[in-house]
Amino acid sequence: MLVLRLNGSFTAAGEALARPAGQSLARWVVLDQCRDAPATVSDVGRRLGQARQSVQRIADLLVADGLCAYQDNPHHQRAKLLELTPTGRAALDSIDAAQHNWCDALGDKIGEQALRRTAAALQRVAGAVESTPV
Repeated sequence: MLVLRLNGSFTAAGEALARPAGQSLARWVVLDQCRDAPATVSDVGRRLGQARQSVQRIADLLVADGLCAYQDNPHHQRAKLLELTPTGRAALDSIDAAQHNWCDALGDKIGEQALRRTAAALQRVAGAVESTPV
């Protein structure tokens, strides 16, 4: 239950961090996936563990709002690449600044050593969960 509680807390924090930039957590996550390079909606979905259709809906909204644009994909005729526009980059930069401030405050409360130990433990837990069939 603690993991579900943390998920809810992180989701609420993500929504609050994205809101001043006029975004939601879901939109922020998709914007972030295009941070370094354009990506297909399918690629974004795979990286996030989400259905392509869910990502497509958000991508279309981001394009409609001018935060992203579709561009031709030289490797696939139909699967367009989703790329950040300057407006999308500005929104992402704004959210990043808020997130860094929040993370710094959180880190001050938890402590660097505790965060490092927790990160290592979470890596082991994630690996075990991902490699253990249900």
